[in-house]
Parts: sequence; C-alpha cells; structure tokens
Amino acid sequence: MLACGRLTPVLQLNAVNTVLCIGAHCDDIEIGCGGSLLRWSREWPQTQFVWAVLAADELRGAESRAAAALLHAAGRAPALRLLNFRASYFPAQFEAIKDAFETIKQSVQPDLILTHCRADRHQDHALVAELTWNTWRNHTVLEYEIPKYEGDLGHPNFFVPLTADDIDRKTDILMSCFPSQHSRSWFTADAFRALARIRGIECAAPGGFAEAFHARKLRV
Repeated sequence: MLACGRLTPVLQLNAVNTVLCIGAHCDDIEIGCGGSLLRWSREWPQTQFVWAVLAADELRGAESRAAAALLHAAGRAPALRLLNFRASYFPAQFEAIKDAFETIKQSVQPDLILTHCRADRHQDHALVAELTWNTWRNHTVLEYEIPKYEGDLGHPNFFVPLTADDIDRKTDILMSCFPSQHSRSWFTADAFRALARIRGIECAAPGGFAEAFHARKLRV
C-alpha cells in the first residue's frame, strides 16, 4: 500500500509483476528508493525487480551487487544490468546511452519504473530521467530523489511510508556496501535518515519515515 498523505486517497498498486529501477551510478537506486524496495520485495512476492545501472565499473559494480542482494528479500535478488558508461560525462555519450535504453526496452516490460528526477541538477541524473520518459511513454514512472551539494530537492507528491526498521536497514546497507563513498560529505547515515524523517512527516507516515517520489503522470 502506497499512501499519498492523510487527507488524500490511498493508491493501491496491484498486480505489479515487474519493477524496473534505473540509476545513473552505483548507489543511486539504493539511496533514492532502497527503503521502498525493501518493503515491496517483502510485500509483493510475485514481483520481479530489474536494476539497470549505467556507470558501474568493476569496483563500484561489486558494491551495487552486494547492496542489491541485501535490499531484497532472501533469495529474491534483482536481475542486474551493470553498464560501464563514463560517469559525469553522460551528455557527451547520449547516442550510446540511448541505444542502451532501447536495448533494455526490448527485453523488459515493466509495470512500474523508478528513475531519477527530471529536475535533478546532476547532468547524468537529468539525462537518465529524460531518456526514461523518452523510452517508456505508456508506463507508470516514479522519480526518486537524491540529496547532494546542488540543493535540488523539490516538492514530491508521492510517498511510500516506511518503518524505522526499514530506514535503519537501508542506511546500514548503504554504509556497509559503499566504502568508496565514505569520503563524500553528504554520504552519511544521518543525512539519509533525516530526509526520510522529513518525508515521513509530510505524508503522516504511521512509522514516522517515508521515501518520496515525483509522480508526473498517473493513470489510475
């Protein structure tokens, strides 16, 4: 059950057979929607999860493999597609990345897509969001958020309530699986927890925490 707030109707997503998660870099999916994946993999036993990460070198790809296995219920690791585009240079690789999206489209028929926010100021994230909408034109797309230096967090309108245990699990996985990111000032457990607490307040989440998404088009 995905609640959009105390005073708004509750939207139930039934018969979600395939969820496609798209991230520009290793750790993007985990940061943006790791708590939701923990919940959904637990509550939707019939659902297949597919991850596509565009910039995953050998080191960081191994980190994402470890995190992905832990974010899903036991024995339900997602199908991973780890590509090796050059991080921070996505606009210069537009044609090749678009081809990669088209290849994914041919083999995955998602009922729900989780991707970057179109208003994200990181050039790689913005391009991934643009190509997601360009590639899948008749699908439910939710755009997750990532806190960072650019200060581009907006006003999301779609919330997934989470428990304190979900958030603790998510932050523990992030901190344990991504040692390569520990030197970044924003990559801290308290930052991830704080954002989830704010989003929990905004949607009156029963457990006090939530992840938030931008839902630009929904057909219910």
